[in-house]
Amino acid sequence: IFFSVKVYVKLNHNSPRILCLTNHLRNLELIDPIFQWNGPGGGLSSENSSVQILPTGTLILRHFNLSGVYTCSIVYKLTTMQPDKNLVIKYLIYAYSDPKNCYEFTARYHAAPCNSSHNTSFEKALLQILSKLVAELSCEVTLIKSECHHVKMQRGGLQNEIFFTFSVASLDREKHNRLCQQSACDASHRLNKAKHLIERFFKQQVEISRKSSEPLPEIYYIEGTLQMVWVDRCYPGYGMNALTHPDCPECCVVCSPGSYNPSNGIHCLRCDSSLIYGATKC
Repeated sequence: IFFSVKVYVKLNHNSPRILCLTNHLRNLELIDPIFQWNGPGGGLSSENSSVQILPTGTLILRHFNLSGVYTCSIVYKLTTMQPDKNLVIKYLIYAYSDPKNCYEFTARYHAAPCNSSHNTSFEKALLQILSKLVAELSCEVTLIKSECHHVKMQRGGLQNEIFFTFSVASLDREKHNRLCQQSACDASHRLNKAKHLIERFFKQQVEISRKSSEPLPEIYYIEGTLQMVWVDRCYPGYGMNALTHPDCPECCVVCSPGSYNPSNGIHCLRCDSSLIYGATKC
């Protein structure tokens, strides 16, 4: 008899107890049961520090990161007179991680001529300022793209504008080992604080321009152009798929063989030549 079950284990965490029994067998008395587990790398035993097999055949995987097919076979008798019965249970065990969320901002600046090096210098300076602004919160700013365009104004002439797109994401807590209270360490809490700081920074630029009696500089923020969206991302090699993984619809689950995710997108893409779990290239 053969059963197949999907199990989801958080990456680098311990698995739940994985039984080498069906619900039916749990309620029976088994005589001389022999349990044997196999994983993607062959036979499993408790001699391996990342594997624990209890006398009852229950499996616990520690610091889990090896997704794939795990099979458990059990040989048992229901009475001493009966011949041995054999059961194989196949588990598809997937590593998953929580989505890595970020805010994506776009802002427009009045610019120097598009081929001017002033724009490049300004872009670097702006990124440094924004990065410093959120560094204390263990968040990082990443430039997604910066493009200079000629814009025909309503009832006016042409002007040069830089369209900045950048993301703000919270770094993993492990990367900054300072002690902090749980709520202050929480990624979404830090990310929200970073969002408010960035919104305030752009608001202040408008206020400074309004109060100044000096003519506007060549490069300045265009009031009202800051826009923001919330974006879910998965790590390379992981993706979301509520159809394939209905029990973990909002998890970033490791890409199965036949698929891959090369970047921070949220979906595993099809790739027939990919034979491994967690592929990042096709």
